Amino acid sequence: MTDQAAADKAPATEVLFYHLEQQPLEKVLPVLVEKTLERGWRAVVQAGSAERLAVIDQALWTFRDDSFVPHGTAKDGHAADQPVYLTTTGETPNGAGVRFLVDGAEAEAFSGFVRIVYMFDGNDSDAVQIARGQWKAAKGAGCPVTYWQQSSGGKWERKA
Repeated sequence: MTDQAAADKAPATEVLFYHLEQQPLEKVLPVLVEKTLERGWRAVVQAGSAERLAVIDQALWTFRDDSFVPHGTAKDGHAADQPVYLTTTGETPNGAGVRFLVDGAEAEAFSGFVRIVYMFDGNDSDAVQIARGQWKAAKGAGCPVTYWQQSSGGKWERKA
């Protein structure tokens, strides 16, 4: 089988959109990344800026008193060994199955992942517009797409 034929038979990457309104990214992302690791998947978190990446780096270490999410950045070295790799580019040196895109970061391609997870601030009209464009691109690429919104009780509900 050719590489193209194999790619054609591979399941499409699932694309999830998380509409943040009740809690900030620093509270939600660590929990989702932790669940990703529990499934045996590695992850890449791609942020829109170095400043935002530094905030995420800190949040993954401190989001809970009794736990942390093991992760690293290019400056930490050993990128291929990191269960969660933080970046501002499209690189995936750890062979991650899941890519989290935050703070306006966009996927360069939809293939090569089990999941791509967009997280956007629903209180930011620019972020909502970017998410709408990302939704259209994912649908246009033939990916199954789901939309999640947090209820006032804090539980995530699938809306589309």
